[in-house]
Amino acid sequence: MGSTTDRRSARAGVVGHLSLAAEARFVEGASLQSLVLGLGLRHTVRPLLDLWTRLPFDLFPPNLLEHAARLLPVQEGTSWRTVDLARCGSELVLAQDVRDIHGGNPKVILYFHGGAFLTCGLNTHRRLVSRISDASGQPVLNVGYRQMPYEPIAESVADGVDAFRWLLDQGYRAEDVTITGDSAGGYLAFSVARAVLDAGLGRPAGVVAISPLLDVDATRKRQHRNADRCQTFPLRALEKFTEVSLRMDTRRGINGQRVCPVDMPLEDMPPALIQIGSREILLADAEHMAARLVQAGVPVDLQVWDRQVHVFQAAASWVPEARAAIEEIGDFVTGLAAQQAQEQDAVAAPRRRSGRRTGVAAV
Repeated sequence: MGSTTDRRSARAGVVGHLSLAAEARFVEGASLQSLVLGLGLRHTVRPLLDLWTRLPFDLFPPNLLEHAARLLPVQEGTSWRTVDLARCGSELVLAQDVRDIHGGNPKVILYFHGGAFLTCGLNTHRRLVSRISDASGQPVLNVGYRQMPYEPIAESVADGVDAFRWLLDQGYRAEDVTITGDSAGGYLAFSVARAVLDAGLGRPAGVVAISPLLDVDATRKRQHRNADRCQTFPLRALEKFTEVSLRMDTRRGINGQRVCPVDMPLEDMPPALIQIGSREILLADAEHMAARLVQAGVPVDLQVWDRQVHVFQAAASWVPEARAAIEEIGDFVTGLAAQQAQEQDAVAAPRRRSGRRTGVAAV
């Protein structure tokens, strides 16, 4: 197998599988490791979430996962440094041999972790983020946005916009930033892209959403074929989440103001990659979002991975399909960069020819 640099160069000309067709791209095959992972989640996490839904009060357990994840190793050679945003912490993660803008690399990924806006953080997702940095050859700003029960979802989005502004302040251009996230972070990826467009900050390069939650309302998921097939989430858990998030909004006086990604204006959104497991209850959100993007004329690649669990990419050290999916993310991100370079060359070529004809160098 070639070096990391060789693999990145080979992918540089790949634009991906973007299309304006609503049909998903089904990625067939499930390894023994992925099936064991699914079985384990169905008999551990799913029952715990079902128990949570039956409590007669809102319980917000301490974020133990985030504290325990401090002990998890990352890929060899990965480095990161703390970045203090206005109202939350974050970190810039670089895989081995990856440079940031100060090292001559003008491209970057903005990442939002999952956890249902209730749990997880920088520690739980550092390994996944480091693998995405390696696959794309780009640094990743991993954002530790504020979460419930302390702040509503609107403040999580505001933290994402602050992170985007920070990247611009470092010298990155809006069109060189790919916004990425998993689960609740997928919600933020689309929401922050919409927010920065509305704020006049520019158009991001693209959006990558991994097993995204894109609609807080559980109605569409209740009617979907996967309503009771998901190995991670019982339908009741998503219905409870809907109630909790709406109560948070009401307490903060923002009732009726939030618009979920599936209902946002999409015509000017950048190209998108959505990855989802074939049995996930959130497939309802992914399919609806892909259809809406197609209707809006926005290129999208909806990848449905055979029998994979929610955010299976996080198990890349064990599950081969997870590693393949991360490579697909790398292909998408580097493909966007290659496409952008081709478009810039196409614009510059007439100017160069004009300069040669008049004897004046094009500026």
